[in-house]
Amino acid sequence: MSSVNYRNRNQPPSNRQLLILLGIFAAFTIGVIWLIGWIASSIVWLIPYSVEQQLGAVIVPVYERLAMPSPAQNTLNDLLDRLEAQLPSQRQNRDYKVLYIPKDTVNALAVPGDRIIIYSGLVKQAQSENELMMVLGHELGHFANRDHLRSLGRAVVVQIAIASIIGDIGSIGSIAVSGIETISNAQYSQSQESQADEVGLTLLQKTYGHVAGATDFFARMSQKQQLDIDFLATHPAPSRRVKEIQQLIKQRNYKVEQKQPLPSTLS
Repeated sequence: MSSVNYRNRNQPPSNRQLLILLGIFAAFTIGVIWLIGWIASSIVWLIPYSVEQQLGAVIVPVYERLAMPSPAQNTLNDLLDRLEAQLPSQRQNRDYKVLYIPKDTVNALAVPGDRIIIYSGLVKQAQSENELMMVLGHELGHFANRDHLRSLGRAVVVQIAIASIIGDIGSIGSIAVSGIETISNAQYSQSQESQADEVGLTLLQKTYGHVAGATDFFARMSQKQQLDIDFLATHPAPSRRVKEIQQLIKQRNYKVEQKQPLPSTLS
């Protein structure tokens, strides 16, 4: 009887086979991440304003405890009201307000609950009213594009959307709590920032009839890359954004005229 050779059975996979398996796994992982991101970006438009208010009821008080009612905050809200008057009519029934936080952090962010958080460190950087109005208009742009909801994170957005669709409002608050830190540290994409800049530029033009100061704040931030500034950690490429805003100004033939000084309560 001839013996059977079993030596070639169950051989370990070759390097080529391992690389193929690794490539398939990597492609699958990237595909899943992309799909979750696509679902989150699509589903964010399904979240009704009533749910945003529920989120705001949890998130806004966290910042209200840090904010300081002051003449500066009143002035910032007056400036915001002027920009809000230039919004499309369907967006003018929102209750946008500024919360002014007396910390040296150089940052601003839009949070669910129609609140714009501005730190005193950012206001101290501004050198004109127009420059500050561009920052406020930019944050209104994030609201218009619902970036303030996307900043909660993909997983949280999906959870909130599902909870709102099935009517489980009670769980929305607990979900939002887990997303508060995510909001504070969120980084928007270049596309999101560009869209928000475009809204801010449009509002600046409608408010003043020109766009002086539109690039001033971002240009100043681009010169401070070596400083520990939160704005640079959460907002990408200020220098690139300056160029894009300048291109928009040129394409739209916007005028650049005299800037207004900062109100005395902010200077």
